[in-house]
Amino acid sequence: MRRVFNLPHLKEVRRQLRHDRSPAEHILWRYLKGRQTLGLKFRRQHSIGRYIVAFYCPSRRLVVEVDGDSHFDEAGICHDKNRDRFFQTLGIRTFRVRNDEVIHDPFSVIERLKEFLTTP
Repeated sequence: MRRVFNLPHLKEVRRQLRHDRSPAEHILWRYLKGRQTLGLKFRRQHSIGRYIVAFYCPSRRLVVEVDGDSHFDEAGICHDKNRDRFFQTLGIRTFRVRNDEVIHDPFSVIERLKEFLTTP
């Protein structure tokens, strides 16, 4: 089986993205790090295939994406659908949330994430 997680050639890109994360990703990480959400371990700026995701929970095979404005035009929507389909082929689910939701009401986002995680 070929390797799909954290490909070596994406290491520097992942490192730079961790350093240059968006304000919304910074806020959400405060709630995900250190197993604070349902005791689950999340990784930030994790690569899966050629894609780098905002957060990944390996034990639940869950990607958490924080979407900014670029995700809501036609090209962004198409790109996200292709990413999500690729993840589905690997048995990985995707939870998407908008930047403004995280910034304005992070508690609500965490509650929705918990519900998503506990729903089959």
